[in-house]
Amino acid sequence: MSNQKKNSGQSVFAAYFAGASILVALLTGVLIYTFIMGNPANFEGAGLKPEEIVEKGHPHNILGIIHRGGFIVPLLLAVNITVILVSIERFITLSVAAGKGNASAFVHQMQSLLAKNDLDGAIKSCDVQKGSLANVIKSGLTRYKIVKSNESLNRDEKKAAIEKELEEATSLELPMLSRNLVIVSTMASIGTLVGLIGTVFGMIRAFAALANAGAPDTAALATGISEALVNTAFGIIGSTLAIISYNYFSNRIDGMTHAMDEAGYSIVSNFQANHS
Repeated sequence: MSNQKKNSGQSVFAAYFAGASILVALLTGVLIYTFIMGNPANFEGAGLKPEEIVEKGHPHNILGIIHRGGFIVPLLLAVNITVILVSIERFITLSVAAGKGNASAFVHQMQSLLAKNDLDGAIKSCDVQKGSLANVIKSGLTRYKIVKSNESLNRDEKKAAIEKELEEATSLELPMLSRNLVIVSTMASIGTLVGLIGTVFGMIRAFAALANAGAPDTAALATGISEALVNTAFGIIGSTLAIISYNYFSNRIDGMTHAMDEAGYSIVSNFQANHS
């Protein structure tokens, strides 16, 4: 019951964090674009009025160049910031869920204690480890102790009860481990698509400058090309960060899931060996 309450509280926090991180990322992206990248100091203002410097002045640093990406830039900044925030949250959550020490070493310790039929020692070790893996093992061992002394159940019924307990415990832990990863995977796709939208707008502006009668508007042409390239770059960066983050955390979750399955198999095998 305590594990269920703990997982429920973590799920609520993760859900609120996901929504808040997106809103914070959007707001932060707009503020960075408006006040940092759009600072008149990032543009050359010779011969221009103060209100025209940002719009028409030639950028003389990287911030000014990025600002030329247009209104898509805040959205792309939000994508990148969201990926970073969710990745930090997932890293902290999975670090806590991993518990203390190495998971493989902990599983081997459990197998050694089970080989000695030291169920109480194994349960105490789970209390020390304090992770999702330990929660699953402890649930299985607790059920093992209960059904072991239950004379009203036959061997197969006891085995089924242990397996069911392990499955239920695992099903409670896994959603908490993988929560919010869907946001990261979504940002991997959105980053590229939003970047392409900005690229299209930039190219439209560039070709419009070339289509002008007489001499092309070189300033508008340069602005359009800058908008296209900046948005392409930001879209690729956001998608790359999201893909790396998603694969990294998926690999960690797969490792923890494998450890849970291995530990569960060891518990069931030990029961079968001692109750043949």
